[in-house]
Amino acid sequence: MSGEGLIARLPGALEQLIREQNPWWLGERQANVAVRRRWLFATAMRNLTQGLAPITVLRGPRQVGKSTLQNQIIEDLLNQGIEPQRILRVQFDDLAGMRTLEEPILEISLWYARAVLGQTLNAALHNQRPVFFFLDEVQNLKDWATQAKHLVDTHRGLRVLLTGSSALRIEAGRDSLSGRITMLEMGPLLLREVMEWRDYGKIEPLLSNGPGPMKELDFWKDLRNLGVENTDAREKSFRAFSERGSYPLAQSNASATWEEIAEALNETVVRRAIIHDLRVGERGIKRDQTLLEDVFRISCRYIGQTPGITTYVEELKSTKQANIGVQRVDKYLKFLDATMSIRMIEPMELRLKKRKGAAKLCLCDHALRAAWLQEVVPLTPTELAQSVHLSDLAGRIAESVTGFFFDLFSASMWLTLQPETRNRRLILCSPWEMSVSRLR
Repeated sequence: MSGEGLIARLPGALEQLIREQNPWWLGERQANVAVRRRWLFATAMRNLTQGLAPITVLRGPRQVGKSTLQNQIIEDLLNQGIEPQRILRVQFDDLAGMRTLEEPILEISLWYARAVLGQTLNAALHNQRPVFFFLDEVQNLKDWATQAKHLVDTHRGLRVLLTGSSALRIEAGRDSLSGRITMLEMGPLLLREVMEWRDYGKIEPLLSNGPGPMKELDFWKDLRNLGVENTDAREKSFRAFSERGSYPLAQSNASATWEEIAEALNETVVRRAIIHDLRVGERGIKRDQTLLEDVFRISCRYIGQTPGITTYVEELKSTKQANIGVQRVDKYLKFLDATMSIRMIEPMELRLKKRKGAAKLCLCDHALRAAWLQEVVPLTPTELAQSVHLSDLAGRIAESVTGFFFDLFSASMWLTLQPETRNRRLILCSPWEMSVSRLR
């Protein structure tokens, strides 16, 4: 459907909620906008305002700061003098009234043009005057990509920033938006961001204009020297990373106890992804929440390793006393991978002589493992020296975190490298080496 025949009205409660999400229409500013900005802020801002593609898609796990980044960009646009009525933000995740709309994005845009702009989007975009749409957590909307495509094709000059927490659902929309989209990915905090969040110092990135310098030996020498020059701040930051992981909520609440942080991570990240995404998944597919939690628990135990599906099946059969099939476990693993909480990294077939093995499990942040299993494993050399029996497990955790990091950034970081080095094989690093590499 094109959306042209839709009535530009919304249910009263839904309209009020959207107005509350856009306080600048009433001359107000957003309350308590975060001051610290994620490393991707400048790139996202540049793509939104000046990029060749009209749509910028930002995807990543829950609670890594995607919505916060949107709010910060909106604040910057207002500070630059953009008229408040020319900015629309809709957070789809918690709007129950959205289910009554056949084509939510198109219907909301028609309502917005009539009720807020007081003119059509086409008229508002005359004379190179931009209009900005911020659409948060769109992955659960039916045909979101088709609707977004219609919007930007019909209204040249409209700039859109979309966010999503499902890798598969966002990726599924890429084909529909071919030539109209720039994809950005964001994970938990980098180590230099942990350093800044904890007020230990600030390090500017060595890569600011793409991965081209990575082909040069001097880049790697400079990277090593940067780590050495900031040894004290780096080691304190890595200690904080070891203790709490790299979720923003964990590092921005230094006074909170680990027990409080663990409960928050379980509720806002793990259970939110499992329960909410399970509920809004494909209709007609019955999923077992308890079984999904058990699959996540086993994944936490095997992070940094390559357990086959049969390993999951055997453990589930022994603990649940039920006949659980391979296909069902495989679907649940893919579901968790789609939430971007874990990544299943396929092995590289070395010179096509080795049979393809099981995927390596990489968790987006080791703090999720510590919170879910209630088992804290130190990563710093000093602490490991006092708990030698945990060294192997710490190494697996280091592989997991490093693997997730390189998988997340592989597309942008390795694209310009030589073919023989351009692969997605996990790069093994000790905790100390990982702390240097995460300075980016």
